[in-house]
Amino acid sequence: MTTSIDPSRSRYSFDNDDPESVGRHNHLSAMLDDFTFSRLGTLGDLTGRRCLEVGAGGGSVARWLAARTGQNAQAGQNAQAGQNAQAGQKGRVLATDLNIRHIPADDGYAVLQHDLVTEPVPEGPWDLIHARLVLLHIPQRAEILARLAAALAPGGALVLEEWATEFGNLCLSAPDRETAGLIDHYQDVLVNQVLPARGNDPTWAARVHATMLAEGLVDVDTAIHAESWPGGTPGALLIAVNVAQLRKEFIAAGFTAERIERLNAAVQDPRLVVRGHFTYSTIGRRA
Repeated sequence: MTTSIDPSRSRYSFDNDDPESVGRHNHLSAMLDDFTFSRLGTLGDLTGRRCLEVGAGGGSVARWLAARTGQNAQAGQNAQAGQNAQAGQKGRVLATDLNIRHIPADDGYAVLQHDLVTEPVPEGPWDLIHARLVLLHIPQRAEILARLAAALAPGGALVLEEWATEFGNLCLSAPDRETAGLIDHYQDVLVNQVLPARGNDPTWAARVHATMLAEGLVDVDTAIHAESWPGGTPGALLIAVNVAQLRKEFIAAGFTAERIERLNAAVQDPRLVVRGHFTYSTIGRRA
């Protein structure tokens, strides 16, 4: 279906000022960090490397990078200290986000409030740039990918991790047919109505590989990952967080308050098992 984008709302769909955002960051970290760390681990020794973590969220990936680059903990006191760090001694890790309120400022990396759409990429060059579940929410995604690629040092790696959300059949097991239908309805409303109206592209994940190649990156590699999540675990509980943060949009799309209450109960039920979205992790290097 075709959904018109409201320019006034085509920014990141899940506001960090929302009280539910804490749960979102915690759930996403529990769901994705192990896979992310395994992918970043394929890049070899990161000691002394200059790393940019885009859309850092709760800071878990930036913290992991700081521990492996040798980033001076004092550099995390402010963004300027990180920008003035000398490359080749201790690593440099800069964590950015549109809203930095949930990024700890004393975890061994620098923090910078930054808008990918309106501001240039923070001054590099960068040996590693990583972004997880960021560009799929931004209509200018291809342009931003090009700017990120251009900010790499020779041999530097761009790592983009995105969800392919267009695939249905999230429900692997349910206590009854009604609950399974409820999960299907939630997925349909989220992917085909609510998020596209904000500029989200559910097909972007599968296009990152080709886009990196078109920008001249080499050794491009994509790994795809998904897990099952019973009710009461992060992958199921994230469903309730999504609806809580976008409640008005869900109701406007016909997802009633009564169905939201039923959904909130369902994602707590261990008899429900859902599949996580397919995570496409794509790595490309600057020649």
